[in-house]
Amino acid sequence: MFNSYGRNTLQYDEGKCINCGMCSIVCPHGVFANGEKRAVLEKPDACMECGACQQNCPTEAITVDSGVGC
Repeated sequence: MFNSYGRNTLQYDEGKCINCGMCSIVCPHGVFANGEKRAVLEKPDACMECGACQQNCPTEAITVDSGVGC
């Protein structure tokens, strides 16, 4: 299921997440954190829409309109 946050274009489909940790590694604002079974959205409002998480997600669980908030 996609979760969308009205303050930015970030969408996260946790059903596609394989918990690889890439999103938490590349995010400059700590939006994502490692969870037990999948990534956790710790600070969705902190997303600046740079697109690093989307570009590095191997399962396409994350989408964001890159450049909108940068």
